[in-house]
Amino acid sequence: MAHTATFIIIGGAGFRAQYFLRIAHALPESFRISGLVIRDEEKAKAMERQWKVPAFRTLEDALAGEKPDFAVISVSRGAASGYLLDLADKGIPALVETPPAPDMEAMLELHDQLSKREARVQVAEQYHFHPLHTARQAVIEAGLLGRVTQATVSISQTYHAVSLMRKMLGIRFEDAIIRGMRFKSPVVAGPGRGGPPQEEKIITEPRDMAWLEFGEKLAIYDFAKDQHRSWIRSNHLAVRGDRGEIFDRRLSVLADYKTPLHLEFKRINSGEEENQEGHYLQGYIAGERWIYKNPFVPARLYDDEIAIATCLQKMAEYAAGGPSFYSLAEASQDHYLGLLIEQAIRTGETIKSARQPWAE
Repeated sequence: MAHTATFIIIGGAGFRAQYFLRIAHALPESFRISGLVIRDEEKAKAMERQWKVPAFRTLEDALAGEKPDFAVISVSRGAASGYLLDLADKGIPALVETPPAPDMEAMLELHDQLSKREARVQVAEQYHFHPLHTARQAVIEAGLLGRVTQATVSISQTYHAVSLMRKMLGIRFEDAIIRGMRFKSPVVAGPGRGGPPQEEKIITEPRDMAWLEFGEKLAIYDFAKDQHRSWIRSNHLAVRGDRGEIFDRRLSVLADYKTPLHLEFKRINSGEEENQEGHYLQGYIAGERWIYKNPFVPARLYDDEIAIATCLQKMAEYAAGGPSFYSLAEASQDHYLGLLIEQAIRTGETIKSARQPWAE
């Protein structure tokens, strides 16, 4: 019988914490939340009533009853460091939200302190675990595109986008030359975290673009504010290799030099039309090949929840002695490059990244 991973959530009343609660509720055979750490007493009582999970005011109280397999830290950037150090001293692996610290100074200090403690830390960067991105990555890793040298990402802001760029290009900690620019235009405001808009409102939308050269590899960053929630702005991702290209859901490859194949990333859902298996994502196919199968069938999770559930699954394996899946070093590098993108856009200068201590 598979082990049910037990974890606590620090900051369990926030927007992001709700993901982990929903996932654990949908996958009780895989995950169990032994407690929440919520300082505000009213919020704590409300969460206890809603989720039937005990809530504690302090980390020490949450750990008094049982030791979890790991802890999820879902607090502000500035508050995360203290909890990471405390958990490291207690020998408890930690899964922390992105980014792990607010700025370069804090990231360097955190890296130094956690390295001294030999802390076991991973970061909950979920974008590259989205089903479609995982399917795209499977095509790249299968060699269907040949040698990949270019990636354009227009999906989310700075460090999230950089994580996708690095994954698609196979970049680790190589230096980058970065150029950036910003263009502003009007648009009707769309939904936010709180839900749909309450009235029609025209806002000014900044569109940020950056060109990142990693030697012979190129990454292009393109993101408009709140694009990922907009009803009238589309996401886009393209990856080019010497034998093929991914362009959103299109896949163009070569059977041989004179025989092109034009395929599609096709999403397969259960529960449509006469199918009575339940409503959930089965996976993706391209041509005759399954390139992604949803590991959480038949749970009714949407794509972002599937991606975060994948983080939790991999964190449970990591806490049990398994491999790293998105380390503090990777998260720090992505945030560092994201900060340089913002600097290049703000100043109009060409910026070159420098190798940081976490790259060692």
